[in-house]
Amino acid sequence: MRRILLAALASLLLYAVTFALVLDRPLSFGFLQAQIDARLARGAAIQGPKLVILAGSNGPYSHRCEVMEPILGLPCVNAGVAVGIGLDYLFARWRPVLHPGDIVYLPMEEEQYVRRHAAAMLGPDAAIMLRHDRATLAGLPPDRWIAALFAYDLRGAVMSLIETALVARGFHDPRAAATGSSNAWGDHVGHTVALAASSVAVLAAITPLHPSATEIRTGDGSAVIVAFIGWARVHGVAVIGGLGTGFADTPPPPETVAAIRALYRGNGAGFLALPNLSRYPRSAFFDTAEHLNEPAQIAHSRLIATALRSALRQARWSP
Repeated sequence: MRRILLAALASLLLYAVTFALVLDRPLSFGFLQAQIDARLARGAAIQGPKLVILAGSNGPYSHRCEVMEPILGLPCVNAGVAVGIGLDYLFARWRPVLHPGDIVYLPMEEEQYVRRHAAAMLGPDAAIMLRHDRATLAGLPPDRWIAALFAYDLRGAVMSLIETALVARGFHDPRAAATGSSNAWGDHVGHTVALAASSVAVLAAITPLHPSATEIRTGDGSAVIVAFIGWARVHGVAVIGGLGTGFADTPPPPETVAAIRALYRGNGAGFLALPNLSRYPRSAFFDTAEHLNEPAQIAHSRLIATALRSALRQARWSP
């Protein structure tokens, strides 16, 4: 029994060392890590009040800080990455960069509110923290430590070897040519109407599912957002909730929108909704129901910035 126990412990130690110190996913997870770090670096470099947009990929694809910044007269960082990145991780990374007078706009995808804690613990950020960001991991609850430790599997190990070899051989990442890239603000750019043409059939076939009001109120993601609003209030950071973009022909139920609005206003945050509820025809989208194409992204950003400017002045939050 003692030998079996020692062998098991040795195996566990070997697993932990291998995935925490040796193997890596420089293409899959490194791509996301680079985006997060670049946006944090921009936020940390800004002196004085700033606007930070936090969401999933709806943030960078459907909003454009480059357009919003001059309208608001406020430095802007588009800090959204992907729905798969845990909100607790994203908020943990941004808290040290946020200061009194800053404004955080949260046009969260509906999925973010109802994403289960178990799913959030096993997102790409688990592997990123284990390999590159153990300081942030140490500040999260112990169940996150365990999830990060076992975030890899055999497939992950094989992919690590493949991706590392590709990078070592100078592999050219084709994603920028296929879907666009990021600018200095963190906005996604280059997702043109021409590139969107290949996704027309995909967009036409999508049937979005909207969570109910009850699911919004009781969702694990909602609890994480409420906790962040509480932290922001204590630290003098203004939070304004919003709606993610979506198809005009499949709007969310009014009760769902009301529940999202109540989540913010009921916890002391602001809430902003355009008259069209950020809904657009399918021809305005790029490849998913949350990603506007570039011309629509720019137009939507002008509307959001104008509405935000009015809301900030009324609330006296503007710098």
